[in-house]
Amino acid sequence: MTRAPSKPLVLAALLAASFVINLDTTLVNVALPTLTRELGTSTAQLQWVVDAYNLVFAALLLTSGSLSDRFGRKGMLMAGLLVFGVASFVGGYANSSAELIAARAVMGLGAAMTFPATLSLLTGVFTSRKERALSIGLWGATAGMAIALGPIVGGFLLEHYSWSSVFYALGPVSLAVIALVARFVPRSRNPLPHRLDFLGLVLSAGFMGLLVYTVIEAPDRGWASPASLAGFAGAVLLLIAFIAGERRTDEPMLDVRLFKDMRFSAASAAVTVAFFTLFGFIFLMTQYFQFVRTYSPLSTGVHLLPVAVSVAVGSPLGTRLAVRAGTKAIVTVGLALQAIFYFWVAGVIFPTLGYGVIALQMVVYGLGMGLTSAPATESIMGAVPSDQAGVGSAVNDSTRLLGGTLGVAVIGSVYASLYDARLSSALPATLPTPLTDLAHQSVGAAFGVSGQLAAHGQPAVADAVRQAATGAFDHGLSVGCVVAGLVAVAGALLAGVFLPAQPPQQPGPAHRPAESADTTSDRKDPVP
Repeated sequence: MTRAPSKPLVLAALLAASFVINLDTTLVNVALPTLTRELGTSTAQLQWVVDAYNLVFAALLLTSGSLSDRFGRKGMLMAGLLVFGVASFVGGYANSSAELIAARAVMGLGAAMTFPATLSLLTGVFTSRKERALSIGLWGATAGMAIALGPIVGGFLLEHYSWSSVFYALGPVSLAVIALVARFVPRSRNPLPHRLDFLGLVLSAGFMGLLVYTVIEAPDRGWASPASLAGFAGAVLLLIAFIAGERRTDEPMLDVRLFKDMRFSAASAAVTVAFFTLFGFIFLMTQYFQFVRTYSPLSTGVHLLPVAVSVAVGSPLGTRLAVRAGTKAIVTVGLALQAIFYFWVAGVIFPTLGYGVIALQMVVYGLGMGLTSAPATESIMGAVPSDQAGVGSAVNDSTRLLGGTLGVAVIGSVYASLYDARLSSALPATLPTPLTDLAHQSVGAAFGVSGQLAAHGQPAVADAVRQAATGAFDHGLSVGCVVAGLVAVAGALLAGVFLPAQPPQQPGPAHRPAESADTTSDRKDPVP
């Protein structure tokens, strides 16, 4: 007679896997300036160190989720962690930017294999709604903590070791998590596997890959440029072909009728908005801390801790409240808190603002993020049939990644255009053209110009350049916050109108939620 898996140990193993993947989201960003100095990485190459990972991750999420349903979620999770860890470790040995970018792309493959499986396995083990809500709340808290702790871990490693340590560290950690998963997580797969939907796999990868690539490139090419418009049109055509193909096949990788269920589609939209604001927040606030307030990378991470703590509190609290008060109310309140944060920041941001006020603002944001993302994720997974838990989890993860990519691209474009315009009118007219061009690259470059001028005995011009750059940065930051706040308001309105408060009491067989799932496969494949 086989013993049942210990649920706390299963939860710990799955949360550890989620933590590793989410930690990488911000861990590597801290090393980018060092890569410029030591590898000679250009600005465009730096962008691809980040984007190669995101692009492969996004393109293969749905494919990996579907394959995990077909061949086994535990095996996919362990294989993904192995690919992720080995690619990260190899990346630490890179001698050129091209080698590092290639390693990051393989890491994206490992992340795509790993991340959907964590959530689908979790919902297969915790089957009642209260259990599922609590476990997803902790899953969301883990993600928030990892994203916020990335700069702290990365800053510590960079202060004591080389840039390679940021990549080396993830290798042994991934192996340790594989051991936890192997020991404590039960096997799980669709007990009646369908044949592979090859056309769906190809079209979904093509759609997500092209869409994310176009969003990444749009700020440089122009959102209305022919290349961007062609990219968006191509993504739409691939999406239409994917939907048409999934509706026609008898055994689709994703039952697109799920999107008629507002528990699934409205919650997916809420997650997209939440991660739009989250990555917009990281983009704006890390620059504010490092450039305007001159914090080191490690200090920046420490000063972001109020967000991590409040997300960790808000995520499990949000899912528990959603069970009692309804998902609609909690998600709407969460998005409203995110909007309040952004409007508050836009109204009071200036270089000497007391950190106590900033910390309070971040607590408001973190609670809003926790109250939004985790309950919306619980709603998504509750609407997905048990045999599609992997691909349902992948849809949730795709909305996170797409929302985050859009957040950086849109808010970054707004900020950059306003910074450039304001700086043009504020810089001293006597500043040489090469220095003017350099100052327009970024606020950090402008402060570097100011330092050069001061070192060459021109303190008045140096101060004028610094003041101009600070004013331009504050202007771009404020308007970027207003844009993010308006997006959060739109999300709150959509959630308030369309998101159901509670799941139906008697769901139909075609859309059986996870708590009704057949766990026969878990019983047939006990813990090793």
